[in-house]
Amino acid sequence: MKSKNAVQQKYMGSVKVGPKGQIVIPKEVREMFNINTGDTLVLLADSEKGIAIERMSIFNAIADAILQGRSKQLYPEMSEDDTAKFAEHVKQMKNEDAEKEGNE
Repeated sequence: MKSKNAVQQKYMGSVKVGPKGQIVIPKEVREMFNINTGDTLVLLADSEKGIAIERMSIFNAIADAILQGRSKQLYPEMSEDDTAKFAEHVKQMKNEDAEKEGNE
């Protein structure tokens, strides 16, 4: 049974995982976060904290700021080496995504 409650930019609902491990992001959530066809999303998973999904453009902006020397401003608790590795990984994912789009 599907249960949802969209109130004041909040949403609660359920989704089913399909046979290929896919889920559908509900229309209300796509509209709330301006997620459109063709957007690339990044999935973060931590076995203790859970799963988060965000647009690649957000992570790309964070990576740009880190690579411009603002890592301590953004993440004061992390080492500059760790933030640099994170930024490099984001840029690598973005490049891989661009390559996939070019091959389609």
